Amino acid sequence: MSPESPFNPGPRVHPSRPFAERNRVKRFIPGFLLAVLLAAPGTALAGQGWSVLAADSVGAGRNVFTGQIGYPGLTLGLLHGGSDKVDVGGKFTFNWGREGLVDATDEGLKLQLWLRIMLAKTSNVSFALTFQPGPFVYFIDQGRFDDNTAFGMALPIGFVVGIPVGSALTLNAGIDIPFNVYFGEGIGPVIPILFGGGLEYFVTNQFNVNFNLRLGPSIFPRFDDSAFTMEALAGVAYRF
Repeated sequence: MSPESPFNPGPRVHPSRPFAERNRVKRFIPGFLLAVLLAAPGTALAGQGWSVLAADSVGAGRNVFTGQIGYPGLTLGLLHGGSDKVDVGGKFTFNWGREGLVDATDEGLKLQLWLRIMLAKTSNVSFALTFQPGPFVYFIDQGRFDDNTAFGMALPIGFVVGIPVGSALTLNAGIDIPFNVYFGEGIGPVIPILFGGGLEYFVTNQFNVNFNLRLGPSIFPRFDDSAFTMEALAGVAYRF
């Protein structure tokens, strides 16, 4: 493993390349978040009373199955409403992009606890924290005859704002810090700082289709470097 890069030194990963893209993202994100939040005062609280991407819980005693696909992979999850404000569940993920890094197209598996806590709810907006810790493994292709297996732990936290718009649509905006650390392969800690938003469209009270987008840099403290990171996932959720 080259000490000059947080990944293999081949042409597959170029951590210093996306600075222009990050600058564009930094200009876009504040405007997007501001537009979403400014919409809240004139929006009457509606929605369906539950959410998996925004800030509402799924409801005490209720369960939700979710599936999302896009970049960096495929995620399946099960969430249980422990109370009106707390949801607990788990996620299984098969990734083809290592922790959202756009230039690291390595396959891997991840298993996570899924915790959501609704902090507050007003007539127009709700707020929540998320925590999704769990182990991961990635199968890194370093060349035709040189592969490596990387193990680590994901410790992502997030803050999300949920804004119902009418009875069928809920918007969200938030910041995620999906911190992760690699064991035994020289990368060490990675600190992504991702901003963005998403939506959930309720086809019925029990079923929604959704999309979530988060963008930003991942910082590698050991290498004094960073790389552009993206999570863009579309999916469905069914409550039962």
